[in-house]
Amino acid sequence: MTVALMWEARAVQGRGAELLDWARAQRLPGGPLRRETFRGPEDRVLVITWWDADYDAELPELPEPDGGLVTRAVHRWRFESVASD
Repeated sequence: MTVALMWEARAVQGRGAELLDWARAQRLPGGPLRRETFRGPEDRVLVITWWDADYDAELPELPEPDGGLVTRAVHRWRFESVASD
């Protein structure tokens, strides 16, 4: 089964590039099958990792950045793959 973990944070205004650099520098033990990093409006950063694991498996996730870098707690979601085109 493939599980996707989504991690999304919003940087303090004007610090989006710094948050993006921070997220890209974070290493995950074991390494996911795939990892993509996105940036969006309002200094948001999104990281999606794909893992070959059961839905409820314990998987490494990106940590919370320093409180001075983000405006709120990180949002996290977990999804399981049901189809691939």
